Amino acid sequence: MEMKDLRYFVEVANYGSFTKAAQQTYLSQPALSKSVQKLERELNVELFERSTRKLKLTDAGDIVYKQSLHILNATNELTTLLDDLMNLPTGKIKIGIPPLIGTLFFPTIATKFGTLYPNVSLELVELGAKRIERLVEEGQVDVGIVVLPIDKKKFDIVPFIKEEFMLFVHPNHTLANESTVQLQQLADERFILFNREFTLHSFLIEQCQLAGFTPTIAYESSQWDLITELVIAQLGITLLPKLIYEKMDKEAISMIPLHSPPMWELAIITKKDTYRSYAVRKLQQFLTEHF
Repeated sequence: MEMKDLRYFVEVANYGSFTKAAQQTYLSQPALSKSVQKLERELNVELFERSTRKLKLTDAGDIVYKQSLHILNATNELTTLLDDLMNLPTGKIKIGIPPLIGTLFFPTIATKFGTLYPNVSLELVELGAKRIERLVEEGQVDVGIVVLPIDKKKFDIVPFIKEEFMLFVHPNHTLANESTVQLQQLADERFILFNREFTLHSFLIEQCQLAGFTPTIAYESSQWDLITELVIAQLGITLLPKLIYEKMDKEAISMIPLHSPPMWELAIITKKDTYRSYAVRKLQQFLTEHF
């Protein structure tokens, strides 16, 4: 049994898809499938239910998945401890960031941190904040940047960014020329939101409910740029953090401040009561100093 086969199996289980896992591991889908099949032959079990539309672990697969996490985490910690013995920031850090946060911050993080610590490579894992939390808790991701609030019992939390939500509409929308908008004024609008894998989905619904209405959701997406394209197509409105406006076509979409706006609070998280490598500690220090 080879470590790489365990690692590839875990990636497939995490993403629930050979195609998505292949994109993340930079391995061809046939090669990834062959690796998992090899592991199944060695263990004499089926790891996935392949008859269902979505790839699911079998009972045996669930056991192998949990034990694989223990094995891979122990191996990673051994390497980390030896690196730290020399007090050198080296190795690889897996950093989990939801796509919207990644768009805004990861290019800067990768460039500046890479200049300071060229022997440390950053592996980006782009998923919704809820899944990032789970991967940090399981030890599969070293550092996560997520939306607050989260469970303080499970994670060490360092505040990162605090930002106001704004209203984004097509320039022809009736609210486009308003100086500010009350959230209650959006009760009859069609909303375009991130899907249910993202913390922002439930957060924005809760904010609307606090304002006295349940939003009508016209479309959901995992991509912020598709959300804005749907707004530009006049298929609805959306609420997003102010910073994202820098990435938009300002002639095609209008941003309006909200009166008493909801706040987007981000934090850097690591698993509580676990060893953090010298490289991870340097990344945390970098993030808090530069942002």
